Parts: sequence; C-alpha cells; structure tokens
Amino acid sequence: MGRHFEVRAAAMAATAKAKSAIYMRASKEIYAAAKSGVPDPESNLALRSAIEKYRKTCPKDVIERAIEKAKGGDTVSYIPGSYEFFGPGGSYLIVNTLTDNVNRALVTVRTIVTRKGGKMGSVAYNFQYMGVIDFKGENIEEVEENLIMADVDLQNCTCEDGIIEVQVTPSDLEKAKKALNDMGVTEFENAENTMLANEEIELQGEDLERFKKILDELDEAEDVQAVYHNVANA
Repeated sequence: MGRHFEVRAAAMAATAKAKSAIYMRASKEIYAAAKSGVPDPESNLALRSAIEKYRKTCPKDVIERAIEKAKGGDTVSYIPGSYEFFGPGGSYLIVNTLTDNVNRALVTVRTIVTRKGGKMGSVAYNFQYMGVIDFKGENIEEVEENLIMADVDLQNCTCEDGIIEVQVTPSDLEKAKKALNDMGVTEFENAENTMLANEEIELQGEDLERFKKILDELDEAEDVQAVYHNVANA
C-alpha cells in the first residue's frame, strides 16, 4: 500500500537491528512531540498521536523514557525533513526524516537511493496526504453512517479480509477516531495522517530487488522516520 513503515512494522521487528531502528524512531518522534507542548498526552494531541502510533511496536519503557527526557529539559532539537526520489522501474519514494544533523540525514538518504539507481526529483504530486484508520470489522455501511453523522469529511471506506480502512481529510483524523470510539471501536490497527499513492505499480526482477534493498536500508537509517512509495508488491 505504500505506507512502508506502518505496513511492515511487524516484519521489521524480526531483526535486532530493525527493532533498534523502530525504537530510535519512536523515541525521537515522541520526544519531539513532548517538547512541542506540555509533556502530557492528555493535553498534548501531537504527543498522544505519537504514542498511539508506536504503542504496538515499542515497549512501554521506550515511550516513557522519551517523555521523561523531554520533561528533564533536554536541549536536543530534532529537525524534520522530506526528500523525494524517482526509484527503480518507475517507482516513487518520499522519505521523511527527523534529525539533529540535517546534512547527515540528506547524505545518508540520498546515498541509499542513488546507489540503487534512483535519483532525486519531484514526485509528491503523485501522492495524497490523507488520514487513514484501519480496524477490525465488516459493517462498512454502519461505519460510514456514523462518520457522516459525526460530520467527518469521509473520503473513502473499504473492507478487506476483515479489516475496514477509513480515509478522511487529515484535519478530521481525531474527529473520526472519536466517532469510531463512540460506536464501540476501541482498537485501531493503524490511525495516522499519511501519504497515499494515487496509483500503484508492481515491479519485477532486478527492479524489485533493488527497490526492496532501498527500503531495507532506509528501515535501518537512524534519521529516517517514514517512507512512502507507490510499489504494491514491495
């Protein structure tokens, strides 16, 4: 589906190096969110969203340490970045970073992609910024009705293999989550604003192999926070 880190989080946790990268990613994002306001998820929406994003892939102590670090007056400042690439075989990638060293992040990301045949270029117009919520269920009609009644700007609602996916305007993500909570949905497989490819492609042979190597190396890069792409079979 192109939401690389979200979709492959469980698979990434299979190796110690990938697991460490997830924990680092979570720590930085939660720390940055806590520093952006009050370090309390009850009153800091960004922090609450960051915690929910990593709750299933990170131990509780990783989350708590990041918040305590922010409370302790740590002065580390993480700067967000976003880089766009044409990848192998007509693929597109958007790589988001969060780093205390912008030059290092750029060089690392650019080197990973270009060594596998990619090049920097403008590809963001091939994606839509969208709020996406995935949860177990089958009754699409009930979900749609409740979201519409809650005045949520619903863009799409689908069901596959017992998982309902709701797509909403990014500004309505929290409103949609509340509406779903009110109708009894208490557990989300995924709930965040993300980038969705307008059209997906399938790669074959060497192109697919090179693309997967790019994703694997980006998974383990310390400054990378998220990767979005248009390859359906990666």
